[in-house]
Amino acid sequence: MKNNQWICLALSLALSTQLAAQDSPLRIAVISLTHGHVNWVFDSEARGDIEIIGIVEPDRNLAARYAAQHEFPMDKVYECSEALLAEAGAKIEAVTAFGNIYDHLQVVETFAPRGIHVMVEKPLATTFAQAKKMAALAEKNDIHLLTNYETTWYPTNHLAYELIEEGKIGEIRKVVVRDGHRGPKKIGVSKEFFEWLTDPKLNGGGAIIDFGCYGANLLTWLMQGERPNSVTAVTRQLQAENNSKVDDEAIIILNYDDAVAIIQASWNWPIGRKDMEIYGLTGVVYADNRHDLRVRMAKGYDGFDEEKMTLEERPAPYNDPFLYLTAVIREEINPAPYDLSSLENNLLAMEILTAAVKSAQKGKTVKLK
Repeated sequence: MKNNQWICLALSLALSTQLAAQDSPLRIAVISLTHGHVNWVFDSEARGDIEIIGIVEPDRNLAARYAAQHEFPMDKVYECSEALLAEAGAKIEAVTAFGNIYDHLQVVETFAPRGIHVMVEKPLATTFAQAKKMAALAEKNDIHLLTNYETTWYPTNHLAYELIEEGKIGEIRKVVVRDGHRGPKKIGVSKEFFEWLTDPKLNGGGAIIDFGCYGANLLTWLMQGERPNSVTAVTRQLQAENNSKVDDEAIIILNYDDAVAIIQASWNWPIGRKDMEIYGLTGVVYADNRHDLRVRMAKGYDGFDEEKMTLEERPAPYNDPFLYLTAVIREEINPAPYDLSSLENNLLAMEILTAAVKSAQKGKTVKLK
């Protein structure tokens, strides 16, 4: 075989190997099984989106429960991250954290120095101080550190953003974000989830963190990374019998240069909700849920023309956290600085939430600028 034929064959083999790597599922490890959203990762593996190399969960009974439900062998389960790394570390491209929020820092401390990317379930951390440490580790070790929110994948939120960018309703003047449900106890979350979700250290607070984070994340995105001038928050405990250590009701007001925003985070809604209203100079966009969106354009004093839409799911990989994580790691997507999953966004979201907790505790407005 001539030299040029050898070169062509080598290039062909290299290209085939590269394409195979791009098409193969992302190899991940799951850190903890105590978060109620963890079924998401197993559903993703069942579709072939990812390959779970190992699972870190010291509670063998809990691990066995999930093993029976999702049909994975118990020899995939490790007592600690160090044991996982010792046996399977070379195979892991990324880890996903599904434990309490306080432990997110430890996950990044463990895996970032090994060049392993991290995606945590919302929010990024329990405090802004923790978040800054995590960001520094991610930057130092050149890894991606993403935060997953259910609302990131709502087509209504993305169409709302596009309409604002197009100037459909004029400049934003007010945004109202409402998230929550009847409360962890009332909706029947698992024992292991409830224990840390209602712990002020492990979760960072109650509803103010659990559901306030959605609003902080969405607003940072809508406002393109603008820091609010001030944060004012009021919290209440309306279900002391169910949430004895944390708040279950929070109202957060953000004051921007040319707009205001209200985040209503609650474990007291009679009906679960994740919705947003964006008010501009000439109209309003209602993202009512994942698929239903309305636009009202002002007409006279109190009249309006209304358009209603029911949206399809967004195309892959913009419809799923694990497809998105794969695309980011394989450099098929380069997230903008204040995209919903981005580190920049979630750092500012944590600054807002930490200020909100402080405001509620002190009973006064906290200035950020």
